[in-house]
Amino acid sequence: MRTELCERLGIEYPIFAFTPSEKVAAAVSRAGGLGVLGAVRFNDASELDETLTWMDENTDGKPYGVDIVMPMKIPTEGKSVDLKELIPGEHVTFVEETLRKLGVPPLPEGEGREGVLGWLHSTARSHVDVALQHRPVLIANALGTPPKDVIDLAHEHGVLVAALAGAAKHAASHVANGVDIIVSQGYEAGGHTGEIASMVLTPEIVDAVDVPVLAAGGIGCGRQVAASLALGAQGVWTGSLWLTVAEYDLGQSDVIQRALLKAGSGDTVRSRVYTGKPARLLKNKWTAAWEEEGAPAPLPMPLQNLLVSEAHNRMSIAADADVVAMPAGQIIGRTNEVKPVAQVMAELIAEYEETVARLEKIRG
Repeated sequence: MRTELCERLGIEYPIFAFTPSEKVAAAVSRAGGLGVLGAVRFNDASELDETLTWMDENTDGKPYGVDIVMPMKIPTEGKSVDLKELIPGEHVTFVEETLRKLGVPPLPEGEGREGVLGWLHSTARSHVDVALQHRPVLIANALGTPPKDVIDLAHEHGVLVAALAGAAKHAASHVANGVDIIVSQGYEAGGHTGEIASMVLTPEIVDAVDVPVLAAGGIGCGRQVAASLALGAQGVWTGSLWLTVAEYDLGQSDVIQRALLKAGSGDTVRSRVYTGKPARLLKNKWTAAWEEEGAPAPLPMPLQNLLVSEAHNRMSIAADADVVAMPAGQIIGRTNEVKPVAQVMAELIAEYEETVARLEKIRG
């Protein structure tokens, strides 16, 4: 399974694990893959700094990465309170009424939070600055090509830059702007995703660029890892697979895991209700409410996130597995039990090796 990209990044297996949990990311890195910590949940750069210090100390010296959310074009943005003034009253009313109908209680007195400011360009830029004070080997951007000065800054620190792409033309544009690795994210993937399935998308992107490509979307077993390498990828980018591991303990993780463990591959929906951009989410009563007749259209990013962030917090605290806001890919149909990261990694590797051996026999 070892590819040229493993040599460049100093990892044993080309298995990249995107996760908002530092415990999961560290465990993947210790097991020979590359744990990639999602930074979007950190409103305060000092919190990210503390978390990356923990990563430095708990990865046994193994490499890790950091994922940010930063558009190439710098948007005009004010303070979060100013942005909130752009949210129509009908949207606020709809969210409140929907939560009431779903039986989601208000937050306890004194609790609450602003929207996740990691979606803002200025916050994401601070995430880059903090990350480069630590020892990541990779910075990935979930919204395509980062600004040119960010790419140059990462390269000055010896850090490679990856960017997600949902079409071959986007991948080519990323590479033209200096991106080192393309994450070919298929339609099946959780979170922000395009409209082309990974079986079609991965070879298209491999043929379109001259940099390493990671296959993403619907990857959760060793056979799918082998298929990805057969399509020309140098590794796989996984995400939803790690939401049900034993080390995942963010927020109401038991509620999230209950919802995911019982879900099948058809229990997701691609919608703009989470951030304002198309993202694949766990299908439930909350996503269904936005599809009902009379429901308002989701707002553009970052307004949608600011609109629903407190609702997400309330749903999480409510501990109702039928009402939870969670990005999830179609691969959740394979995540049917809680396992430690080391076991998941071992199973991926073993099944990959079995698959390659079986193909060798077929070849004769």
